[in-house]
Parts: sequence; C-alpha cells; structure tokens
Amino acid sequence: MSARVNRSPLTFHVTLTVLALAAFALAMVVGFGFYAMMQADRASLKRQKIFFANGLQDQIAAVEREQESIAVWDDSVINAKAGNQEWMAENISVWMYSYYGHNRIYVLDAANRPVHAMHEGQLVPPSAYREDQSAIQPTVERLRQLISQPPNENQASGPVKLLAEDLVSLGGKPAILSVMPLVPSSDRVTQAPGSEYLHVSIEFINDAVVGKIAEKYLLAGARQLPLSQPISSAAIPLMDSHGVILGYIGWDQERPGLTLVRKAGPALVIGALLAASVLAFLLRRLRRASFALQTSQDQAQYLAFHDTLTGLPNRALFEDRLRQALLTASRDKARVGLLYLDIDRFKHVNDTFGHPAGDELVRQTAARLQQTIREIDTVARLGGDEFALILIDIRDIRTAEDISEQLLQRLQEPFKLMDDQVFVSASIGIAISSGPDVDSDDLLRKADIALYEAKKNGRGRYQVFAGDMDDLLLRKRKVESELRNALNGGTGIKLVYQPIFAADGRTILGAEALIRWAHEVHGALPPAQFIAIAEERGMIGQLGKWVLYEACRFAIGTRLPWVAVNVSPLQLRDFGFAEQVASILRETGLAPKRLQIEITESVLLESSNATRMALAALRQSGVGIVLDDFGTGYSSLSYLRRHAIDKLKIDRSFVRLLDDGDGSSSAIVRALIDLAVALKVEVTAEGVETEEQKMQLVGMGCHQLQGYLLSPPLETTQLLTLPGLSTGDQSGHAIAHA
Repeated sequence: MSARVNRSPLTFHVTLTVLALAAFALAMVVGFGFYAMMQADRASLKRQKIFFANGLQDQIAAVEREQESIAVWDDSVINAKAGNQEWMAENISVWMYSYYGHNRIYVLDAANRPVHAMHEGQLVPPSAYREDQSAIQPTVERLRQLISQPPNENQASGPVKLLAEDLVSLGGKPAILSVMPLVPSSDRVTQAPGSEYLHVSIEFINDAVVGKIAEKYLLAGARQLPLSQPISSAAIPLMDSHGVILGYIGWDQERPGLTLVRKAGPALVIGALLAASVLAFLLRRLRRASFALQTSQDQAQYLAFHDTLTGLPNRALFEDRLRQALLTASRDKARVGLLYLDIDRFKHVNDTFGHPAGDELVRQTAARLQQTIREIDTVARLGGDEFALILIDIRDIRTAEDISEQLLQRLQEPFKLMDDQVFVSASIGIAISSGPDVDSDDLLRKADIALYEAKKNGRGRYQVFAGDMDDLLLRKRKVESELRNALNGGTGIKLVYQPIFAADGRTILGAEALIRWAHEVHGALPPAQFIAIAEERGMIGQLGKWVLYEACRFAIGTRLPWVAVNVSPLQLRDFGFAEQVASILRETGLAPKRLQIEITESVLLESSNATRMALAALRQSGVGIVLDDFGTGYSSLSYLRRHAIDKLKIDRSFVRLLDDGDGSSSAIVRALIDLAVALKVEVTAEGVETEEQKMQLVGMGCHQLQGYLLSPPLETTQLLTLPGLSTGDQSGHAIAHA
C-alpha cells in the first residue's frame, strides 16, 4: 500500500514533468510556428512589393522603348516638321494607341508649342494640350536642358539617347509620362541643335496596366487605389520625382505563413498529445512552404531575365552572358562571335496582317533560330524584331559566316501566319572578338555597324564587320564636315554648264547645270561620290537648295532660254520642296518656264504622296519636268503617262550604240525617240561625241543634242563668251552662234 502510495506521487510527478515538457515543447512549436508565419508573411510581402516596384519600372521602360521605336526615325522628323497630320496620326499617335495602348500623345515644336494631339486613339485639336500642360511642362523643360547641354568629352561615340520621364497626375489619375526628341535614324536627315520637335507619350496607370504587372508576377486582386481610400500594408505608392504621392497600387496579399498555420491547425490540436509528431509535421509543412516560396522566387527571377513573348533571354541576360563569354574566351584564348539579326520590313508585316501576326512571326523566328544554333550558343530577343546571337568558341570568321548562311536559309522558308504563307528575309551583322581585351560594348557597336551595312547593301544578307567600316565612317564624316563648310561660305563648290543645242548644232536651246567640287586635299571629287555622301548624311536638301539658287541666279543674267537642274529623289520626298523652288524663283526673279527639273526613273517608281504632289505642283507652276537617263531604269508607259513628263533624255549609253553600225542598235534609239514623239514630249540625246551620231539622231527626229561634240561643260565665264549670252535680255528664245 505504502509502496503504491509512494509510486503514485512519483508517477504523478513524472507525468506532470512529461506533460510540462510536452506543453513546453508544444508552446515552443506553436511559438516557432507563429514566428515563422509572421516572418514568411513579412518576407513574402517584401518580395511582392519588390515585384510591383520592378514591374512598374519595367512598364516605364516599356513605354520608353515603344516611344523610341518612332522617335528615332528620319520620317518622324520630316513629317512632324512638315506638319503632316495624317502621317503623324498613322505612325506616331493613333498607332501608338492601337498597338501599345498609349492613352495620350502630343507632338511639340521647337518652341514647345503643340502641333499634334491624340486622346484615347482619337485625334483632338492641338489646343487640348493645355489641359495637361501644367503637369507635363516640368518634364519638357528638363529634357530641353538635357538637349542643350554640350556633349561630354568622355562620352562614347555614337548617338546619345535623350529622354525625360516621370509619374504625373492628369485629371486626378496617375500616369507614366515620357518625353523624347524626334531625331533622325540616319545621317540622311539633319536638324540644328535646339530645333528638335518633342514626342510626349502618356500611359495611365489604370487597372489594366496594374493587372498586366500582377499577371507577370502571379499576384491576385491587383488594383489602382486613389489617395482617399484607406491603404493596407499590401500597397506601394506611386510617387513622382519630387516625392509627391499620386496614388497607390494595392493587391491581395499572399500570406503563405498564415495559410500554412490554418492548414496545420488540426494537426496542432492532435500534436498536444503527440508533440514529436506535431513537430515533425510542422517541419515538413515548413519545408513545403519554403519550397513553394523558392519556386515562386525562381519563377519571378526567370521572368526578370527572359522575354515573355518568345521565352528567349532578354537584353539583361544577353549582356551578362556576353560578358561571361568574353571573360572565358580571354582565359582560353578562344574567339566569340556576335550576330545582330533583324527581320527586313517587319513593319510591313504588322501593317498588312495585323500585330498578332507580327507577334507570331517573332515567335516562329525565335524557334527557328534556336533550332539552327548549337546548344552552347545563346540566342536572345533584344526587342521588336531584333535578335542577337552569341557564338561560343568559334574557330574563325568563316564559322560565323556559315552559321549566318544557315540562319538566312532557314528564315527564307515560308511562315504560316493567319492561314497565309508569308515569305520574309533577314539581315545579319557579324562581329568577332579579336583579342583578350575585347570590350562587350565595342563588340556590340561593331555588330550594329555591320548590320547597318548589310541593310544598306540590299537586305536579306549578312555582313562581317571590317576595320575599314570605322575608317569609312570617319572619312564620310570628314567629307560631310568639309562639304558643310563649303556650302556655308567656303570655297571649292561651283556650277558648270553644258549647253544643249538644236539639230543644226549652232542654236543653243538651254543648258544643264552640273556641280563640281575642287577639294583642297583630294582635288576634283567625282560628283557621284560627294552627292551620295550628302544623301546618306542628310545634307542633300541643303546642297540641292544651293544648286537651285545658284543656277537660277546665273540664268537670270543671261539670255539662256532655260537652265536644267538635277534633283535627288530625297529632295522630292520633302513636302516643302515645291514651295522651296517657288521661293527661289521669286527671290532670283527667274520665270518658272526657264527652269527645268531633271529626275531619274527611280522617282517614278516610288508611291510617295510627297513626290507626286511635288511634281504636280512644279509642273502646274510652269517648271518643266525632265526624265533623265531614260531607258536605263524600270520606266513603263503607265508611269510616264501618270506623271506627265515634259521631256525625255536618252542616256549616253544608247547614243554610243549608234557607232556600232548595227541596225538593231539604231532601232533601239529610234524606238526611244518614237516613244517620246508618241507621248508628245520633247527628247534630248546625251553624250553626242561624233558627227555620225549627230547625223543619225537628227535623221531619227531628235532635235535637242548635248555632248562633247558640240560643247563640254563650261565655266560661267566661258559660257558667257558665246555670242548673245551675256546680256540681260530674258526673251526666252533660242540663241544661235557661229
């Protein structure tokens, strides 16, 4: 009995101790569980806020990239300054709304005055800018200050990307504001510093934008919250550059810890009796929660470094892999190849088949690129239709060329888009690392230059970067600078004139103005060479205006019936060209009928509204339109009839055939002359160098002759020595001389 009594307190104490230990263990487990729950929820909330902040920055960057696609474009500069409202609507306002969802677009001139406006896909009067001006003006002024700053001497060569962005409140709604200058995409168009038009793009941060961010990071219940609504912890502020809060983005907070505790609750009750089992259960659940969090984090990290449309590495991951590849190559003394690739005329596919078809074309292109390259190589999408490929450990340039050839052939196979077969091509620029000290930025620049050369040389091809491309670029810039100085009061640029004679070989019917440049270093430069540079570097408008003015100023002081001036196709694409010619005629006092504009057949093949309008306006004013080098291009009767040409000039290559004594050669020239007669236009034969050529041409009915047999191009003083040309009589009649 006593023993039993003694054991009972012992048993009680043991039991109490066990229970106490179990209770302590349970309390520890429960306490740890709640602590882990709060830590998990806190860490999860922090990650969610980072996701939304990064997503907002990505959305701002996306607006800037989308805006840059039209802000850096020759046509944008030309048409904005020309006030072409229809073009701006189709390409830089309504298009930005329909394709990218930008809600409001404004185009400001050099004085920050609105010249174009769009709200929600509808054109509105430019005066609508006033309702947003107070919010937009600080950002516009900040961009103007950036533009006005002189370039940094340490700045890398190449164009500087200028933009100003901010978050603003418009009508009580927060919005992304991005302002960029409209700048040329090539050197064919130039504009004076400070004369830049500005493109203002606004995208409201509404539930759709917030939902897009939330969808990317798999968060639920995302919404835009006004300032008046109470804000929970699951929210981030929308703050402008001055720290002013414009609103909030809120969402349904994910609480993995709380979810875990709720699910583990029944187990915790049972665990009061089986502490060890409860602890094991909790550890197992925590491990699962940790795995779920890690999976979510891995997915977010994947989305941050991959393109959502194609699944390819994006620019950030591409640049990191390129740096790693170059570091490895420098250690192993290997070579890395970089390929820049984009789809030729991708915008045409979008405009023809729609943007979903364009996205599908990008996806299929990405798949073909991945299937063609090796597993160790990298293909990335940089944006739009631009791709980059990193080729690891290649032997030589030939390896990169072989891969490029395979890629081009693969992309030439038809694509199936919207139940249609579409054929496209691509252009590729190739750059190869040349040593251990290769910089990734330098390699990117070289590949970009090579891609530009590939497109310039005909598209649908690849181009390897060569050292002389840099040298050629420098030489072109030097010639451009010297040509600009010559036009701005320098010396060396002048006009000579080659008379055009009647069939008798004595009567002067007119003269063609020809440009010459006696360069101080290189001597007489071929006109085709420096005119091509002027076209490429955007100076042809200035050069053409100088030639027109000098030719008209000379003609007004002579008795020449007319003077002919060659015009570049690029000049005719300028909507203000016809008015420019009219202004020069008014300023010099030359009658329109005494001026002839010579164009090439390529002009007729263009379907440019600006070109058609310019030719029609010139002809209506009395200026003659001459088709130069007739028969060497792709002219057709439909083009000739549509544009109502006043004169055809038979190219010297056909005139030279007359010396062959071949009847078929004479028949070709006769056919050209008969065509001109049938069209009831005048005809001039160029390059007449022999008496036999002259006699045959006159016999065929050609009554205007030009060539060295009759007269070479003459200096103005030489031309004026011809009898009857030095007086101010402007009767416009043909002039005979001995």
